[in-house]
Amino acid sequence: MTDTRLLAPCPSSPNCVSSLADDDRHRVAPLPGAGNRADSLALLDAVLEDWPRVSHRAVGPARVEARFTTRVLRFVDDVTFYVHEDGVIEVRSASRLGYWDLGANRRRVEDLRQALEERLQPSPRPAS
Repeated sequence: MTDTRLLAPCPSSPNCVSSLADDDRHRVAPLPGAGNRADSLALLDAVLEDWPRVSHRAVGPARVEARFTTRVLRFVDDVTFYVHEDGVIEVRSASRLGYWDLGANRRRVEDLRQALEERLQPSPRPAS
């Protein structure tokens, strides 16, 4: 059973997605982790460090808060991550302003998923 108190619930507006949401409109799958909390936190930190216009900080032993700023209009979106002991990463991404985000938060989470999965792939061995 998932503890829905790990992340704030999404409002009724369509400018938020969460891996703990009950409805399809707001639900996204949790992000892949590295098998344990410490390695997943390090992996998440590495991915966020590579992204432009992102500031992030650890909040306690299992939570990371990030702020993503859009390039053109400088809108700020808040993203919160909770990393379970087994390394699975719960995520919530929400716009601070406006009612509709045109799918930006969902795209961001899927882009994060892809970046995490790429780092989790073993690097190819050089030919001998």
